[in-house]
Amino acid sequence: MPKPRRVAIMLDLDWPYKRHADVFAGTQRYAQEQGWESVIDEYADDTLPASVTRTIPYDGIIARATQKLARRACGLKVPVVNVWLSSPVWRMLPGVFADHHAIGRLRAEHLQARGLRRFAGLLRCNERALEQEMKAFSGKLAESGYACSVEKIPDATSSLQHWRKAERAIAAWMDCWKLPIGVYVGGETEGRIVAQMCRNRGWRIPDDVAIITGWNEETICEHLRPTLTSVEVGYQRIGYEAARLLDQLMSGLKAPAKPILIPPQSVVVRESTDFFAVDDPLIAAALQFIAAKSHLDIGAGDVAQAVNTQTRTLQRRFRKYLDRPIATEIRRVRIERAKRELAQEQTILERDCTRRRLRRGDADVRGFPAGVGCHAEPVPI
Repeated sequence: MPKPRRVAIMLDLDWPYKRHADVFAGTQRYAQEQGWESVIDEYADDTLPASVTRTIPYDGIIARATQKLARRACGLKVPVVNVWLSSPVWRMLPGVFADHHAIGRLRAEHLQARGLRRFAGLLRCNERALEQEMKAFSGKLAESGYACSVEKIPDATSSLQHWRKAERAIAAWMDCWKLPIGVYVGGETEGRIVAQMCRNRGWRIPDDVAIITGWNEETICEHLRPTLTSVEVGYQRIGYEAARLLDQLMSGLKAPAKPILIPPQSVVVRESTDFFAVDDPLIAAALQFIAAKSHLDIGAGDVAQAVNTQTRTLQRRFRKYLDRPIATEIRRVRIERAKRELAQEQTILERDCTRRRLRRGDADVRGFPAGVGCHAEPVPI
């Protein structure tokens, strides 16, 4: 019986980011299917020997790849699949990444579908994924004839100095807005800063400022009000496809000429964009009622009663301003709610499966001796 392949996992799992943990979960789903021995080794770039005179411990590696890892793995001919787009060696290694171009366009389409006509975007400097998204976001808006006011800031979480600098830059950027406006903010933390600064100015979310942000880190998006609309990337699929690609490389197949890009899963609509921008206050009130009660068995008559008007009158207003009947809007909101709940349930199920596998011991852990395993600085996206 052939010896099972031994694969190192180097994904900075000590940082509690969904984009790390879910990629890992995807790798383990494929590893279990193939009978691999998985080893969590956050220092695989050091575990690999500097030369072939020593035993090579791994058949392949899935990693947020560093320069040292790329150099040593190349010298030893150990295949590596990179899943970190901002890696300094992302062009040198086979990679599987989220399709950030598609994510950026999806964000723009979502805000446009809300009836917005003015837009702004905020991203951290030197983040390749966010830069790709912003370019696609602005490009999609330009196709429809809309401009986008873009601001770049340092990583607000890296130091107090950067936090204050980011706050000042955001405030100056917001001074130029004309409401209502749709805003794409690259990271969830910055999304929270923008939401709080809107509240400090007395601006309503989403009525005055609609915000879509980040990659659906639920802890940040779903706590505090308003809850933040985000994009479910599907990082477990990235992990699974990275493991599949590594399997091919370990079997001697040639690496693809370009990185494999995984399309986004869905927009997760929450309070920060759960509305439709209309000038008619009656329609606005009706839309707010539908959003709040879409989980109930409501119809056109219930909506009309809630806003104190006749059903026929409200139907005419809906067709005039939204170009669709009340029932169609109720159905649209229900579908969005169902998609959101299904995506969240799927995420929970996949994470539970991963936890069970870890409890069974399907993955060994290396690189976490007492007092070790934390980086001195936050890990870039």
